Amino acid sequence: MDKQTLEACERRIEYTFRNDFWLWKALTHSSNKGNSRLSNERLEFLGDAVLGMVVSEHLFTRLKERAEGELTKIKSRVVSRAMLAHRSKILGLDTCISVGKGMLEGDELPISVMANVFEAIIGAIYLDGGIEHAQKFILDKLSDELDEAIANQDRGNYKSLLQQYAQREFTSTPAYRVVSDCGPDHDKAFLVVTLIAGQRYESAWGRSKKEAEQRAAELTYLALLATAGARSTAPAGHPVPAVT
Repeated sequence: MDKQTLEACERRIEYTFRNDFWLWKALTHSSNKGNSRLSNERLEFLGDAVLGMVVSEHLFTRLKERAEGELTKIKSRVVSRAMLAHRSKILGLDTCISVGKGMLEGDELPISVMANVFEAIIGAIYLDGGIEHAQKFILDKLSDELDEAIANQDRGNYKSLLQQYAQREFTSTPAYRVVSDCGPDHDKAFLVVTLIAGQRYESAWGRSKKEAEQRAAELTYLALLATAGARSTAPAGHPVPAVT
């Protein structure tokens, strides 16, 4: 791999290595028998760990009210093979990586190769410049993926949207209460009401408590948005009695 290729890669990733050995190693795939000792597999292993830690910390700090399960789903989308391979392609890393002749028979390099080189670059930056530079690279290059994953998680998750709204507007976390159920044990339906700061809001039926909660949250969230939008012109209504 020549110096010109390494410099072109540095421009694309917007990081200049103090020791370009790490970049050379990161761009060398194990299929390149001529440079098998420089295989990027170990750097990929390290980069995967750094990537997971940086994305986890970012989501933990950015999404303070999200449950562990939501954070895990968002992180999984961001660090998926497909996402990393897509970002590698955008950065043009496919033109930099050194692979064996057998890998070049198709039109494009496999997704796994493209994802792995992205992680190897992270590992190389970490070893060359430390965690601060690795973190900057990850958050800069994956900013769109992070925003998209968060938006996709929110879409249709009205419990999450309502929680954010209620904490912002009422400084309170929504709760859900089963107020009725019907049907045999093997095929029950549940009626759930939404409670915010002791006030009853919308209710909904569902085939499970979780489904009913999601539907009640949706109705409540949409009703609150409609009320907020009409507040300047509509007369004030009577307050809903507190639930005891």
